[in-house]
Amino acid sequence: MEVSNLTKDYLNKLFSSGKRFDGRKLEDYRDVEVSVDVSNKAEGSARVKLGKTEVVVGVKLGIGEPYPDSPDKGNLMCTGELLLLASPRFEAGPPGFQAIELGRLLDRAIRESGMIDLSKLVITPGEKVWTIYLDIYPINDDGNLLDAANIGAIVALKNAKMPSLDKDGKIDYENRKGGLPLSKEIAPLSVSFYKLGETIIVDPTREEEEACETRVTFGISKWNKHYMVNACQKAGQNSFTEEEMNKILDLLPKEFEELNKRLKNHL
Repeated sequence: MEVSNLTKDYLNKLFSSGKRFDGRKLEDYRDVEVSVDVSNKAEGSARVKLGKTEVVVGVKLGIGEPYPDSPDKGNLMCTGELLLLASPRFEAGPPGFQAIELGRLLDRAIRESGMIDLSKLVITPGEKVWTIYLDIYPINDDGNLLDAANIGAIVALKNAKMPSLDKDGKIDYENRKGGLPLSKEIAPLSVSFYKLGETIIVDPTREEEEACETRVTFGISKWNKHYMVNACQKAGQNSFTEEEMNKILDLLPKEFEELNKRLKNHL
């Protein structure tokens, strides 16, 4: 939503002096709270509060055909349902760009990290595989929904249990067995950087996010002490300079480790 030029100018001056409304530094995340198993219908679920931003993520499993280009792998589908109660910015109707972007960025970050061994979701090669449905439901969008949703997605996947197949090959949701075929070492996270004027910040509130002119989001993971960028997408009409991108890339491991530290009991 549009913010006034007065508010934008004030935030720009505040950021330029290294300050924010809530007392955080420019590179600090808000407090994170995580709850698991918030749904008794999903195979795995999580509720994440990042400051006042709140999101619920559920994991469901079904059986379907593999994608034509990967007959030896299971499927992953990520969707975002931007509920009207979460923000005055969201509108009723078919999924808009923000909902599509949310699902695609999470899909890319998770898929390309190798967190899920999709080859172990094959039931009959080329014919029948497990499909993981990852559904994101914002409850309150007070800024930085992408990073909050990513945390919820990873925690929900980590806590999900596989349903069983009965003798007829149908899904028995009442009898859940072990967890999903996940890597114990890889837990991809999303880190978004926002720019206002010449200042870069992370984890903006809604007012800060609306004032910012551009954003770049990285899906990042760590394996064998090496950091891996699994996804990257820019939004907004303004650009980042080479110097700003180098600064962001220097900050990226630090922000990733900070989030990992806060989420160590869940990842």
